Amino acid sequence: MRIGVLTGGGDCPGLNAVIRAVVRKGISTYGHEFVGFRDGWRGPLEGVTRELGIAQVRGILPRGGTILGSSRTNPFKIDGGVEKIKSNLADLGIDALVAIGGEDTLGVAAKLTDLGVNVVGVPKTIDNDLGATDYTFGFDTAVNIAMEAIDRLHTTAESHHRTLVVEVMGRHAGWIALHAGLAGGANVILLPERQFDVEQVAGYVEKRFQTQYSPIVVVAEGAQPLDGQMVLHNQELDAFGHVRLGGIGQWLAEQLEEKTGKEARTVVLGHIQRGGTPTAFDRVLATRFGLHAIDAVHEGDFGKMVALQGVDIVRVPLAEATRELKTVPVERYTEAEVFFGS
Repeated sequence: MRIGVLTGGGDCPGLNAVIRAVVRKGISTYGHEFVGFRDGWRGPLEGVTRELGIAQVRGILPRGGTILGSSRTNPFKIDGGVEKIKSNLADLGIDALVAIGGEDTLGVAAKLTDLGVNVVGVPKTIDNDLGATDYTFGFDTAVNIAMEAIDRLHTTAESHHRTLVVEVMGRHAGWIALHAGLAGGANVILLPERQFDVEQVAGYVEKRFQTQYSPIVVVAEGAQPLDGQMVLHNQELDAFGHVRLGGIGQWLAEQLEEKTGKEARTVVLGHIQRGGTPTAFDRVLATRFGLHAIDAVHEGDFGKMVALQGVDIVRVPLAEATRELKTVPVERYTEAEVFFGS
């Protein structure tokens, strides 16, 4: 078989590990041939490819990002986009695609499957918000990066007797904020799943100052105050209809400084969470996903996504995996509340 591979959406640590595993096993075990599509769905849409063989995947296991490049191209938003993809795949002799991405990338894959394109999906998102899989690769690395930042910020906060508000990624799901906040010993954690009362947050901050320690507040970029909307950079939408988030951390710091009389500063981790070398957990998970994805392609089991359930890699329908986001349940957030303000 001649198989195309693409990576779409935001970059994250572990993408190269998937590519490496797909290609290594696909060639050495099954004798398949591979074509790398550049920049997500733009690759098959415009016929932009690169060579992808064993030589090209050597040494990429520890590298962050993706050697194939990425984008947020949505072929269903482009006139004749689907027809162009089908035509280019036929011209290039592509029998199947391995699409590595999150909700948007795999949503396109699910639609293309319904239209007769042979696709197998691999779940990727640092937000860990894809349904049908317990974890996505990239999440563990992002949490560790955020945790290390929080560890360092504790000493600065205490030295200057100030509140530090740490804004982390998380549009609609607060998994990074929850895990990094718990692991880093944050005193308040604010998630998109639950609107917060800024007066209550200020109370937690003042209570923390009374212990002679300084507070760390971790807030997901999509968190909202009780009577407000998401804080946005602007109203522009990407190709999948998403607004660009950011600014809640600065807004919250200003509110807390005004209400407590104590200096408050903001640290926005942003794309730092996406970059750099993946953790051991993410390297192993991404590798296993890649190995099982090429098995599915070889067996002709298309329209599926490989997923982690417990310790096993299973296959689930792409439509099921992208049906709804996996958000933080109330009981998980309640576990963390015992540490708020203490």
